Amino acid sequence: MMSRIFILVLSLTIFAGQASAQSVLIPSPPQIAGSSWVLMDPLSGRVIMEHNSDERLPPASLTKMMTAYIVERELDEGRIAMTDMVPISVKAWRTEGSRTFVREGTTVPVETLLKGVIVQSGNDASVALAEYIAGSESAFVDIMNQQAKALGMENTRFQNATGLPAENHYSTAKDMAILAQAIIEDYPENYPLYAEKHFTYNNIRQPNRNTLLWRDDSVDGLKTGHTEEAGYCLVASAKRDQTRLIATVMGTSSADARAQEVQKMLNYGFRYYETERLFRGGQELVESRVWGGEQDQVSVGMPEDVFVTIPRGSREQLESVVDLDSVIKAPIKVGDELGRVKVTLDGETLVDEPVLALTDVQEGGLFKRLWDAIKLFFVQLF
Repeated sequence: MMSRIFILVLSLTIFAGQASAQSVLIPSPPQIAGSSWVLMDPLSGRVIMEHNSDERLPPASLTKMMTAYIVERELDEGRIAMTDMVPISVKAWRTEGSRTFVREGTTVPVETLLKGVIVQSGNDASVALAEYIAGSESAFVDIMNQQAKALGMENTRFQNATGLPAENHYSTAKDMAILAQAIIEDYPENYPLYAEKHFTYNNIRQPNRNTLLWRDDSVDGLKTGHTEEAGYCLVASAKRDQTRLIATVMGTSSADARAQEVQKMLNYGFRYYETERLFRGGQELVESRVWGGEQDQVSVGMPEDVFVTIPRGSREQLESVVDLDSVIKAPIKVGDELGRVKVTLDGETLVDEPVLALTDVQEGGLFKRLWDAIKLFFVQLF
């Protein structure tokens, strides 16, 4: 078995004498009145609290988060534009349920329809965009399911673009939190749409059904849902200081109940947890000895920023170690894996990720390689 070199990462200001520091006390999560729920930090991916979060349930209009996500992807990739004029079909015009009140035979800009989907939960706007992008709603549903799989939504299956009741149309609280994370991180330029409180089209002004936008200034999205089968559902996100949380609840008894239950989850998460960036992507953590190279050292670090969600006030109790290969030989290219970094808190592993070479090291000349080989022989001997 290859021997390893263990290096304490001093950038976290962690020392052996802190191991006896007193643990931060966290109360049990609040009781939530719903069928399933989850509270997640999108930066670290940590789930703070959950119940039946993988249970397959009808998502109602939470479905429209995926409809909007695909529209945003098409915009980002340049296949459509916000100013494109979308023809409104008879099918879109006749779609039942919540509506933007578009009229058959007219054309409506993509931007207007996207706002109709997000703010008004318009089923007619959803069908119109689905038909514009994929030619038909059924073809658009194929894209929705492919996208769900690509995002890791393992317990989701869509049958339409609206969330209207349909057999084998289901998702989970956790999958909807994953989708919310993608919406926030992948297309931040469009995310402010989810915080709009009202939208007017065809002289009809409708409010966003996410009442937390009025109750809590830190809440800036995302989507509500309701059918008789699904109950009242809500995916909400909020940011306070440097911490963002996503809360999903499914199967509550009323519109007011879904807002109250999500508010309880958010308050609990922000009161007792915080997000910390431990390492910056591309920043050197340590230097490691290189044998047989033009240079004797290589910079080692993380390819991307690394975040953790921890109990408030517990940063000083984190323990971090870089575990490097004991013998690293040239040539080395940027991105080569040279070991792993592990971060723990009270014995729980929070981070276990590879560390990579941040610089190239070319192979040295013949004399340099021979000389290093001799030195390495004696280093390993003793």
